[in-house]
Amino acid sequence: MAPVHRPAVAIALGLLLAGCATSSHVLVGTARAPISPDQVKVYLQPPPRYEEIATIDATSRGSLTITSQQNMDKAIARLKQEAARLGANGILLQGVEDQQSGSIGTGVGNSTFNGNTAIGTSLGGSFGIYNKAAKGLAIYVAP
Repeated sequence: MAPVHRPAVAIALGLLLAGCATSSHVLVGTARAPISPDQVKVYLQPPPRYEEIATIDATSRGSLTITSQQNMDKAIARLKQEAARLGANGILLQGVEDQQSGSIGTGVGNSTFNGNTAIGTSLGGSFGIYNKAAKGLAIYVAP
């Protein structure tokens, strides 16, 4: 058996994790010094005055959440983390949607034959796996 090379394993793991990115941004203004995600406020309506920093996207993908509310909470938390990295103290929420990330299916079948007669039966089912995807505008609201 060939030995496993640590650099190759590290590179493979890094590529795998990079493919699982759960948030991203596009700068449309000037980033500021990072802050704590706890300081980021979510706005449904724009505040009177603010500075645009970036458009941001986040999903609940890869989290171990089950309910729709838990998926929503995870997506919003990731939006706050992304905004905080850019120094934004606010997010103007632009939308949240369900995003299908996969499905699980199974089926069983049975068949019998006797002489010139054959009978086949089957039963199957599947369901989708959904995550929440949230979009927003990272903003800075002066105190």
